[in-house]
Amino acid sequence: MQGNKGFTLIELVMIIVILGILAAVAVPKYYSLVSDANTAAEKGVVGGVRAGIHTYYAENKTWPTTLDSATDGAATESNAFFDTVLAQGGITADWTKASAVYTGPASNAYTYDSSDGSFLVE
Repeated sequence: MQGNKGFTLIELVMIIVILGILAAVAVPKYYSLVSDANTAAEKGVVGGVRAGIHTYYAENKTWPTTLDSATDGAATESNAFFDTVLAQGGITADWTKASAVYTGPASNAYTYDSSDGSFLVE
């Protein structure tokens, strides 16, 4: 039996079982991280929009009438959202708009009230 080197079938099966257990633990954690990232990205944009609304007010002594000139649908390069209040040109991905209701990547819906400058979650 000299020269026989390698793994037995039992050893290989045990390695596969261990890898399966690790994968079963890691996959749900990955999806939770994606959800957390979408929520954080949405909160960052909302904070920027609110700051932009107040900056606009400080410069013009009036609230902006609209946040952008975008049409309903998804945010794209040619249909940027919040370009009135965000200096970098607006948001071009991950957001949608329907009848002045903005929906972020974490699926929260926001509306803008030009009478008081509020940008609130519905």
